[in-house]
Amino acid sequence: MVESPQTQNALSPDELHEAWAVLSVDERLEGFRLLPAAVVDDFFLGLTAREQGELILSLPQGERRPWVRLLPPDDLADLVQAVEPEQVDAILSQLDDASRREVNVLLAYSEDDAGGLMNPRFARVRPDMSIDEAIGYLRKQAREKVETVYYAYVLDAEQRLQGVLSLRQLFQAAPDKRVADVMQRDVITVAENTDQEAVSRTFSEHSFMAMPVVDEQRRMKGIVTVDDIVDVVQEEATEDIQKVGGMEALDAPYFDVGFLAMLKKRAGWLMVLFLGEMLTATAMGYFEHEIARAVVLSLFIPLIISSGGNSGSQATTLIIRSLALSEMRLKDWWRVARRELSTGLALGAVLGIVGFTRVMVWQGLFHSYGDHAFVIGLTVGVSLVGVVMFGTLSGSMLPFILRRVGFDPASASAPFVATLVDVTGLVIYFTAASLFLRGTLL
Repeated sequence: MVESPQTQNALSPDELHEAWAVLSVDERLEGFRLLPAAVVDDFFLGLTAREQGELILSLPQGERRPWVRLLPPDDLADLVQAVEPEQVDAILSQLDDASRREVNVLLAYSEDDAGGLMNPRFARVRPDMSIDEAIGYLRKQAREKVETVYYAYVLDAEQRLQGVLSLRQLFQAAPDKRVADVMQRDVITVAENTDQEAVSRTFSEHSFMAMPVVDEQRRMKGIVTVDDIVDVVQEEATEDIQKVGGMEALDAPYFDVGFLAMLKKRAGWLMVLFLGEMLTATAMGYFEHEIARAVVLSLFIPLIISSGGNSGSQATTLIIRSLALSEMRLKDWWRVARRELSTGLALGAVLGIVGFTRVMVWQGLFHSYGDHAFVIGLTVGVSLVGVVMFGTLSGSMLPFILRRVGFDPASASAPFVATLVDVTGLVIYFTAASLFLRGTLL
């Protein structure tokens, strides 16, 4: 059989996925239709919810249903939330009544809660079933609607969770045993309103493949699977990195964010940081007489304030990540403060010695600083100790303060901390200069 020119020029799944972001809607659709039947389903399932929605809506009306029905309810809920509000009906209209009800139930939850992540289709058995009956019932469920069978959840007549069985336990148990005799009764669960970050921490603590979601009466509502949590971890890490970088978190991939939306996300923080840096100019104006009398002091301003900003950025990054991983809690602030204070002192001493050495070496080689080189070097060294200590302490405490007042600690961005330390760094530097240089250069 001779392949058509279109088939010969078709991109492989990997090539199409790599080029997807820069292709037009028509090019995406053409590339998708040329994929081999053996891989097209996996390719579709590997797209993000936003990309799946765009692809489905680009298809003719008569070709949409198979792709909509390929998705489990939790993924469909993500897709519906990713498309424009006026396009939701075009997606939901492709579902049967039962699937539409499942999706609508999931949409009632916040997308960041366990209820919004869960899949309402899970393997279930009754406690009074024999092992053979349970295995036969699970086989029937797997054929009909349940796609993920990691565990069998034991529910009573009111859908309350009684226990759980792994497939290994089922197959190893004697056929005439009852489910209630072999099930594990102590089941780790998450509440339907549990935040997705807390759910991901529970997964990391217990290494489960899936976890049941229950309501206040312990009625089981669905399961969250480990692949959902991988997406959550990636989403949360991306959001934190963007905030630490000094901007609002993007709610879509870079190329999917419009120009005006991108400006809005970035301009706000830039304005805040710019206004903060204006305080630096104000501080320099306050010390303009000292700078005029000892111009040599201005040479070291970038060195001093950048060292404080860098140390503060290090500290805030470490604390933000530790808070996100629950390695520390709000009550640990005093332990952190003591540790960062001593760390800042040690780091400041190291940089202070290097700064002092630099002044003395330049003086020996080039006679750059005149008769007062030693005192200038001492001023620079002591200032570095103070600035680095303050930067480290403020950078470590700011995330705690934000968490305490209800904000995301990741908002304590590195640029924000650096701007804060710039102002105080100038105050520390010129205060040290007035102490050591009074009666000489000042």
